[in-house]
Amino acid sequence: MLKLPCNWYMPLANKQLLYLLDGFAEAYDALDPNGNITIKWDIMSWTPDGYVAVVTIYNFQQYRHIQTPGWTLGWTWAKKEVIWSMMGGQATEQGDCSRFKGNIPHCCKKNPTVVDLLPGTPYNQQIANCCKGGVITSWVQDPANAASSFQLSVGAAGTSNRTVRVPKNFTLKAPGPGYTCGPAKIVRPSKFVTADKRRVTQALSKLLSKGFYV
Repeated sequence: MLKLPCNWYMPLANKQLLYLLDGFAEAYDALDPNGNITIKWDIMSWTPDGYVAVVTIYNFQQYRHIQTPGWTLGWTWAKKEVIWSMMGGQATEQGDCSRFKGNIPHCCKKNPTVVDLLPGTPYNQQIANCCKGGVITSWVQDPANAASSFQLSVGAAGTSNRTVRVPKNFTLKAPGPGYTCGPAKIVRPSKFVTADKRRVTQALSKLLSKGFYV
């Protein structure tokens, strides 16, 4: 049985808030007692009605790969947010977007479900670590392929660290008995090093959640 005592905290880092989905669990696996799936949600930029985020799923299990048909990630929006567009992943259902005229969002569901894109996806629809059909190897056995990412543009959302709202009720589905995820926390922003290693940039906000094998 899995127990999830989860704590919330809101540190400030350089006057920027970082949203992190993070849960702590007590679980026992003789082969991998501390293995987990970590979900990171980095807000990279603000838009007129929301933000652009990169979501990365890390497989920190030692021996378990996430195999075909791959991962499925879901959550519930805090208010009436929508997904305008995505790269490296897609929502499985568009939902009811009838309140929009002209530009129609990629997904209007209150509780969207996202999957990875398949290998061979056109380059202009990809981001780093995407498009492997939801397959993620374990960090210990193949660290180069132990993460999966997608990008989404969120609308009808907050446009600053003060007004943005944290998604809740994260779910991670993958082959096997399943995972359970903890709630969101606010933590220090992620930092990113450019390919030439001459510049470091920083996310504006970040979410992190740990999913533990049931």
